[in-house]
Amino acid sequence: MQPVLEAHNIIKDFANHRALDEVSLSVPGQKIFGLLGPNGAGKTTLIRIINQITAPDSGTIHFNGKPLNSSHIARIGYLPEERGLYKKMKVGEQAMYLAQLKGLTAKDAKQRLTGWFEKFDIMAWWNRKVEELSKGMQQKVQFVVTVVHEPELLIFDEPFSGFDPINVNLLKDHILELKRKGATIIFSTHNMSSVEELCDNIALIHRSRTILEGSVENLKQQFKPDNIEIIYTNGRLKLQEILGTQFSVLEEKDQGEFKMARIHLEKGTDSNQLIGKLLPDINIKSFREILPTMNDIFINQVNQNENK
Repeated sequence: MQPVLEAHNIIKDFANHRALDEVSLSVPGQKIFGLLGPNGAGKTTLIRIINQITAPDSGTIHFNGKPLNSSHIARIGYLPEERGLYKKMKVGEQAMYLAQLKGLTAKDAKQRLTGWFEKFDIMAWWNRKVEELSKGMQQKVQFVVTVVHEPELLIFDEPFSGFDPINVNLLKDHILELKRKGATIIFSTHNMSSVEELCDNIALIHRSRTILEGSVENLKQQFKPDNIEIIYTNGRLKLQEILGTQFSVLEEKDQGEFKMARIHLEKGTDSNQLIGKLLPDINIKSFREILPTMNDIFINQVNQNENK
């Protein structure tokens, strides 16, 4: 499938600061793409360029294989981290206004907004002023007006900021539903647990450059430490005595009637060899490969990049 969005060698300077330094990335269609990086890495600048709020100094962005242009704006929905609604306007009036700005007829806007307001249980606030709503309620309204025109590409910048856990889960469910219906989503966040839960692919930007890009699954395999966790019983010998020098026991713990151990596979060995070594002497209850979390990968790659 052709990428929905491709950035090639994007450079953007502000005064004496280079915000983006030859940044390239490719966002596959109908996937959730995590745009990650520490504060000041350049994520928001890139998002603003995609939304044509500002322009790159050099480099290109393609949308569905064509150079990004003003006609694409209607096919993109953007929920910025800095929220903002007209506080004196009534909620429904404002939502209708914003939906029609995005090309919907009054009839379609009312129908779609009513559906979304009912999903978020905010229909009772239709005729209330925005300033009467809690911060979370206002954010729900902004989410609705971001997605109501059913754009092909959605960009969410820290969408869960300020939400309680129940509403975070509600929002996650709707984001996954949008993906199932065919939307492509760029998801900018510092919350690595949300990345684990939602994202198919990620790009990590640090010091204005792309330092890592790929599918979450492949990156976990790429950076795995080759460690195995076993739960076992009936060990007559210490594990290291059983394993010899081919494997290193990193940790052992008693867990009631069971024991837990973490074992490192040395170069040239594999999990089948480990099982072969263990089975004559212990009873294995569970056996799993330990994969790094996205938080582990994020911290490791940023720290490595700092030391270059």
